[in-house]
Amino acid sequence: FHDLSPKFALSLDAGEALVMREHPHDLWLSALEVDGEVLLAFGLAGCPGHDAPLAAVALAEGHALVIAVLDAFLESARPEQTRMRHLLAAMPIEEFLQAVGRRLIGPLRRQACSHRALELPNPVGPGLPANALGVYQQSVAGRVAVGAAVPLGRLDASMLRAVAQLAAQWGDGTLRLTPWQSVLLPNVCGEHASTVMAGLHAAGLICNREQPLANIIACTGSAGCVKGLADTKTDAFKLAVLLEHHGLNLPVHLTACSRSCAAAHIAPMTLLATRAGHYDLYFRDTQQPGFGALRARDLTIEAVGALFAADSRSSTDD
Repeated sequence: FHDLSPKFALSLDAGEALVMREHPHDLWLSALEVDGEVLLAFGLAGCPGHDAPLAAVALAEGHALVIAVLDAFLESARPEQTRMRHLLAAMPIEEFLQAVGRRLIGPLRRQACSHRALELPNPVGPGLPANALGVYQQSVAGRVAVGAAVPLGRLDASMLRAVAQLAAQWGDGTLRLTPWQSVLLPNVCGEHASTVMAGLHAAGLICNREQPLANIIACTGSAGCVKGLADTKTDAFKLAVLLEHHGLNLPVHLTACSRSCAAAHIAPMTLLATRAGHYDLYFRDTQQPGFGALRARDLTIEAVGALFAADSRSSTDD
């Protein structure tokens, strides 16, 4: 499988609520109960948050399915077809599923998934989904998991020490990192959840969606990427301070180039770097390609904050 693109992505979830279901993958699998039996439903070049499964296999066949899909892809794809979506644009999906089926001992269960939608949480927009933060009941009575987000995905040593101490003192020492750039401390007694949350907040983590940083995402930027035209992480922190000053909490995506590595979907508001400290501002518009409608060019972060504040006042006045 070394011939696969480094970006060829697979997703597997067990059907739980706290799972990344809105990010597209070349192959996704999601546990699904049908008539008392747990199956693995799967889809290609999409995500279970938006796409119905194509078929399912028995749980024990899950590994064999993944191998079959990868083998069929490598056999069928031309060199320029590096992702599943490229192959399926030229090859009927039924033909590909037949190639997969020939490699499996058990059957592909098409009928089990026919017109059957997975039971999923409400779709969420770009930025941190609501289920990345807060307190979540576990299957063990009286035990909860406590989640908090890392500001712009940067977990420094002092934060990590504080989180580790909380996990050891109030949980069982387990610490999990999530797909939403957040941490999760499981196996906490429910009565101690507020204490753990207060400790996470004191350590500098984001504990509720009312904080502006909870809805801002930024790529690595020029500080860590040669293609970056601006230091997006630093500028995002500046923007968060400005938004908090104006009492605003907006879903904004800062990207240091047009590749948009930090966001799988178009954000409601995108700041595309033009040079250090300057950005073009786009508002999402489904009728327009790319990031959407261009609102303003070559803005400083201070100008962006002022524009958002002016828009807010105008909307209030109206």
